[in-house]
Amino acid sequence: MLSFYADWLNNLQELHDDIIKTIEGLPLDALDWSPREGVNSITVLIVHLTGSQRFLFGEVIGGQDIHRDRDAEFRAKGVSLDELAQRLKDNITYITGELERLTLADLDTKRMFRAREVTVGWVFGHALKHTATHLGHIQVMRDLWQQFKR
Repeated sequence: MLSFYADWLNNLQELHDDIIKTIEGLPLDALDWSPREGVNSITVLIVHLTGSQRFLFGEVIGGQDIHRDRDAEFRAKGVSLDELAQRLKDNITYITGELERLTLADLDTKRMFRAREVTVGWVFGHALKHTATHLGHIQVMRDLWQQFKR
């Protein structure tokens, strides 16, 4: 794998590790908890995040129809801590496979994302930004649950 992609993957791995550390030790009711209707639980955030990553790397970049059901991601409930952590780990494996096929020139190639044209390089930046944003959401949800539900 080219060093650019290896370095990028290391950044994604660090974000995934931070998510796993954030949820470590939380019971299922904490993972599924939301302070009010319309606020995503930790489970929803992780299921959505991993679905999004698969979509970005498998479908947008890789051109494979991954049969994503985005709406179902926001209804996720009852997924264990171990299963959530495994989803994150499986995505690193999946994305690694996709990255091994890319060249540096691929970063400038065009892809369609939400009915607009973007570069593969843009997708890489978006994926890290999206992951970091949801890491922050997960950290806030853990803190709220610990403050109000314990």
